[in-house]
Amino acid sequence: MFYTTEQNDHGLLHDPFKAIVAPRPIGWITTMSAAGAVNLAPYSYFNGVHSKPPLVMFASETRKDSLSFVEETKEFVCNLATYALRDQMNQTSAPYPRGVDEMRAAGLTPAPCRLVKPPRVAESPCALECKWLQTVALNDVNGRPLEGFVVIGQVVGVHIDERFIKNGLLDTAAMRPIARGGYHDYSVVESSFSLRRPTGVEAARAPAAAK
Repeated sequence: MFYTTEQNDHGLLHDPFKAIVAPRPIGWITTMSAAGAVNLAPYSYFNGVHSKPPLVMFASETRKDSLSFVEETKEFVCNLATYALRDQMNQTSAPYPRGVDEMRAAGLTPAPCRLVKPPRVAESPCALECKWLQTVALNDVNGRPLEGFVVIGQVVGVHIDERFIKNGLLDTAAMRPIARGGYHDYSVVESSFSLRRPTGVEAARAPAAAK
């Protein structure tokens, strides 16, 4: 099948776009307003975008509290959402009124960070302390402004539960992080495999593609 996104004439029960771009890491973002209000919300448009220095991004469709708070205080925290915390993560996605602390509403424990003011989720095995770099307002192919914003931050501090460090490496599968799919679907990382990138010599020795 083929369909255009302008017409969205796929004929399916629901738009398949998010089921194709999947699984997506979840950025469980803690922010704090200038007045000290705490917000915790999951964003499935989230990823790392650079490693030296480490940069992360999350995208907000509409101007939500997380975006407003980040721009007020220039700081945020990315907490790792895991299978053990799936229900709490889902609860923090509820449309609470501004001023409600989603972390406490979900029964989670705020833990202090070292270099930023927003708290991290104590129950999460990893957390990234971030300083805001910029917000990119999105436009469509015709230059029309969208209600979409990409927040980019630099990771300045990292918290890791040392129970998940094995043989000098962080064991991702042991933490069982969850990721978002399409519709109401999620997946969990429980196993992994390794592939080493070919060297330049190996690539040169590879047989030429048949013509």
